[in-house]
Amino acid sequence: MSAPRGVSSGDWLTAGRLDLPAGGGAFAIPRLAIGLFLVDQDRHSIAVGSDRKRVVPLRAGDGWILPAGSSGTCEYDDELSFLRVDLSDALLKDVGFDRAVFNPVVGSLDPLLVQFVRHAASLRDAPQSLYRDTMNLAVAAHLAQLLSPAPLSSIGVEDRRLRRALAYIHDNLTEDLSLDDMASEAAMSRFHFVRIFTAALGTSPLQYVIRERMERAKVLLRTTGVPVAAVAIRVGYDDVSRFGRHFRRSTGLTPAAFRRR
Repeated sequence: MSAPRGVSSGDWLTAGRLDLPAGGGAFAIPRLAIGLFLVDQDRHSIAVGSDRKRVVPLRAGDGWILPAGSSGTCEYDDELSFLRVDLSDALLKDVGFDRAVFNPVVGSLDPLLVQFVRHAASLRDAPQSLYRDTMNLAVAAHLAQLLSPAPLSSIGVEDRRLRRALAYIHDNLTEDLSLDDMASEAAMSRFHFVRIFTAALGTSPLQYVIRERMERAKVLLRTTGVPVAAVAIRVGYDDVSRFGRHFRRSTGLTPAAFRRR
């Protein structure tokens, strides 16, 4: 289980795809990792933390979740392709799962976790962004909930920490907003901020930012004659086509059609 091909680096999460010949061998997992098989392996065997292998047939969509520091051996008779996601200690700590100790999981995986792993792998070459940060946090949060469920704290939108974060968002809608900055304004960890924000406002920070940008865009389109590209920039979008997709998803109309109404 070597490093994934096409891996994306960062403080939070790395993801990639591995294509290996039949065989297997020893492995060592320095960080908590999730593996998702893309092909069936009817004669797959594995030993974790010992030399006693057990046969665990795995189908496409099955896989494993191994704690940081795991080592062992695995064998398989056919060529193997799988996705692997490694979660950093910093990310796990952010979701209250600091270098968690748990029994290795080998076999069927939670369907939503499977979707998260596939999506994380698809984003491996994407630049750092609020969207990518949110998705990385979602992977870790869902995994933590699966392995160690915890109750959600209750804080209302009137809480002054959330009010500071909301004010910061509105003052910086045209900037490249990040979870780090928003959580810092609220004096919370990124994970706690996302959970509390979503519980209080009924939407994630990412979706809230998009919604508020669309509302500001509507005002500009109704009250000014500046080009659509300029409107996009004024509400925080360097990519006009991406702005158009978000606007149409929000209103059902293109920016130009909205202006002509």
